[in-house]
Amino acid sequence: MTRAANFTIRSVHDEDRAELARWVMDNWGADIVVSRGTVHRPHELDGFVAIDSSGEMIGMVVMRIENKSCEIVIIESKREGCGIGSALLEAAHGYARGHGCDRVWLITTNDNVNALAFYQKRGYAFKAVHCNAIENSRKLKSSIPLIAENGIPIRDELELEIRLKSCP
Repeated sequence: MTRAANFTIRSVHDEDRAELARWVMDNWGADIVVSRGTVHRPHELDGFVAIDSSGEMIGMVVMRIENKSCEIVIIESKREGCGIGSALLEAAHGYARGHGCDRVWLITTNDNVNALAFYQKRGYAFKAVHCNAIENSRKLKSSIPLIAENGIPIRDELELEIRLKSCP
């Protein structure tokens, strides 16, 4: 368990899973997430949550491990600029190291400019651009919008990674 000024980071507990499922449904339009053609149920994955002093869940990261790689499936914070996302990312890196992974990777979409800045500031680099991949993702999850709230058409999956030996 990690403590910061106004929140605590801890592993996901079984009693958190219903709340994680609600969070994903409310914020992602379904209880599933699609990355690289794979359907994930975030509330079933390992991860970490950020809990504030009142006991409210204010952040989460869930991930999966395959072939010495750790994919971050979702990372979210209800409060930007407080260090929650950074603390969750650090927890994910520690989890990946503990499972013998040599890299952490994730998928975001071309419209997610805030996330792109967040990850790059923390050492993530572009690994691949999967052009028009969202077209296939919509076949698995029809609730993915065509255009983001910022007006950018949602088309491409952007794969970012960090090699753990260079990870702070």
